[in-house]
Order: sequence, then C-alpha cells, then structure tokens
Amino acid sequence: MEVELLLIAWNVVTLLLMLMDKNQAKQGGRRISERALFLCALLFGALGILAGMYTFRHKTKHVSFVIGVPCLLILNLLGYYYI
Repeated sequence: MEVELLLIAWNVVTLLLMLMDKNQAKQGGRRISERALFLCALLFGALGILAGMYTFRHKTKHVSFVIGVPCLLILNLLGYYYI
C-alpha cells in the first residue's frame, strides 16, 4: 500500500513537472531538459509525464516523447509487476 501511494505521489510530481516546463516554454524561461523528463519517466513516473503531455499539450509533437514515454510506461508497469 505504501509503495502505491509513493508511486501516485511521484506521478503527480512528474505531471506537475510537465506543467512547469510548459509554463516556462510560454514565458521563455529556464526549461526542464528532455533528458531530465525522460529520466523521471524511467524512474516510475511515465504515467505522470504521459498525462502531462496530453493534458497540457506539451511535447506531443516530439516523436521521441510520443513513442518513448508510452514505452517507458510499459517498462514501468513490468517493473512494478516484478517488484
């Protein structure tokens, strides 16, 4: 139960990272690197990144995100299943 709560909290954080990056993109501010976003997705945050992509329409034109994040989500699910 505790692990599930941590995963939910982490995915909320990754969703908010996408919102922050979208806002910084609009304002011309300091951005979160794509590498950092992918790392967060790899570390069991892919669902939040994916939700942020389509909720905030952010990074949806980047093929690397459109293909990579769903693949990482599958890896996240497999990793969760085996742990």
